[in-house]
Amino acid sequence: MKGYQITTLCLAGMICFGVSSIKTEAASNLGVDSGGIASLLNEAHDGTPETSEEIAKILSPSEYEGICIAQVDNYVNVRSLPSEEGEVLGKLYDESAGTIEEEADGWYKITSGNVTGYVKGDYVVTGSEAEALAEEVGQRVATVTTETLRVRDDASLDASILGLIPQEEELTVLEEADGWVKVSIEEGDGWVSTDYVDLRTDFVQAESKAEEEARLEEERQAREEAARRNAEVSRKTGNSESPVVGNGGGSAGGNAVVAFASQFVGNPYVYGGTSLTNGADCSGFVMSVYANFGVGLPHSSSAMRGVGYGVSLSEAQPGDIICYSGHVAIYCGNNTIVHASTAATGIKYTSPVNYKNVLAVRRVF
Repeated sequence: MKGYQITTLCLAGMICFGVSSIKTEAASNLGVDSGGIASLLNEAHDGTPETSEEIAKILSPSEYEGICIAQVDNYVNVRSLPSEEGEVLGKLYDESAGTIEEEADGWYKITSGNVTGYVKGDYVVTGSEAEALAEEVGQRVATVTTETLRVRDDASLDASILGLIPQEEELTVLEEADGWVKVSIEEGDGWVSTDYVDLRTDFVQAESKAEEEARLEEERQAREEAARRNAEVSRKTGNSESPVVGNGGGSAGGNAVVAFASQFVGNPYVYGGTSLTNGADCSGFVMSVYANFGVGLPHSSSAMRGVGYGVSLSEAQPGDIICYSGHVAIYCGNNTIVHASTAATGIKYTSPVNYKNVLAVRRVF
């Protein structure tokens, strides 16, 4: 099916799947009752590691059991009936996920986000194929639950501190092991205890007709506000040239943001700070730069993923906000960002923009 292309980064809604509990019914597949599971595992433990792992997999169903994932060019319609004649209730975009309620004549009744309806089986994968694909398209996220999270070089409370992350920030999880998760931050990849984060797996979910209309209207308003801001900057400065880093195109307002931000390169990074001269952290830097132009932004790199409107990285223009796991920066043009990097490096330029995985690009000007 063809239609408006929308990416994961443009969708605010996500669907989360938790870990399934072990079902005692799985024991019947091994020819033992539930009381014999412990002895069976003990016997397996004395054998090869492969045997133990295989039995564990049989006893523990996938955490993604019942999931379906769209595999389409753009989207598949979710309908009110298991028929092409059914009313379109919403859209399930490529690699979006839902939970299967029932199957009927080559159609699946699914629930995804706020949409419950039918999708044609030709456009989704299910069963073990979907469970395997979920590992690839799902995004594992750790939300900080303590006031200041210490990210460490190794999975130990005795390991040195790599960096600090404030409460409610969301970090991309790279690995999980024994009560610790490996996460990505500006200082590098480090470990945090699961005692201080909430873990979830995010998938893009279906979008209802009402949600799509609301999103498009919100984006229209954001574009109009950006145009108004740019017109105001143009009147005040009369300058639309990209500064310092080189001409990367873009708007007068975006270029003015870069020119202003560039004045502070070389100044210190201070965790929790918002001073462009005495020290700011990454989100404090972006927030304070934009405040100079009358734009209020949250002091949170995660929250900045929702400001303005989203564009792709290939469409980035000077002044756009570039969002990473636990970090945020301002795009300068010419594949370069300016940002409050780390305590060791302070406010600096970095190139290329995708020196680490980009989660979102947001445009305010």
